[in-house]
Amino acid sequence: MTMTIPSITPSPLANLRDLGGIKAAAGRIRPGVIWRSDDISLIDEDSALSLVDNGLHSVIDLRSFAEVNMTGRGVLGTHPVSYHHIPFMASVKQSVTSLEEVLNQPRFEQMYIRIFENAAPQIVTSLAIIAHSPGTVAFHCAAGQDRTGVLAAALLLSVGVEEQDIVADYALTGHNSAAIRDRLAPIMGPLMTEMGINLDQAARAALRTEFSPAPMIGLMSYLRRTYSDPLVPLKRAGLSDSLIAQLGAKVVI
Repeated sequence: MTMTIPSITPSPLANLRDLGGIKAAAGRIRPGVIWRSDDISLIDEDSALSLVDNGLHSVIDLRSFAEVNMTGRGVLGTHPVSYHHIPFMASVKQSVTSLEEVLNQPRFEQMYIRIFENAAPQIVTSLAIIAHSPGTVAFHCAAGQDRTGVLAAALLLSVGVEEQDIVADYALTGHNSAAIRDRLAPIMGPLMTEMGINLDQAARAALRTEFSPAPMIGLMSYLRRTYSDPLVPLKRAGLSDSLIAQLGAKVVI
């Protein structure tokens, strides 16, 4: 069943950032080639023009089918930008097993682990798009925090970024939490309803302002403890040495 939302006012992105400058094994992430973001489908025309003028070539949309059905591609769909819908989960409730995992950000670690392992094929597909796209690639989910954070971690791990720098990038989203919450407010009701969450509980949780790096620290720790190489789940899903080299050539200077 398609969810419906009230009319929303397109707005600038609240959690867009360039991964450029982060230290990698063979240099630093090249500025201007890879952006992570909150929901690009909700942007206004001026923001779309700015993204295109700054070199945007491809968008990777990590949202579920239901989320995409709610908003479509937005105004960016009228611009010459390649679009790749690669849902990291079939529905917005697939990756959570308890109410706490939805409403309590410091406890998102298990959700991140499941995404990294269970959506490994989608992660590898996304990395291939990044490696082969001739221009700037932006990837996003709704908040630009969870699914986006896992893909950012996978990309950065693939080019030899240290764990503490991956966590530091993830933590930057905390500075934008209030703006993200305000921007996504019109679509959160339908999403919470689909997950069977009481809206009063969700509203109370939305008043929380804390943001913890613990979920990403937990994911990094789990991968280090569980595998001889944190990229093992992705390599099992098709991440080859050749693709890793292509990623390095694209995003590292």
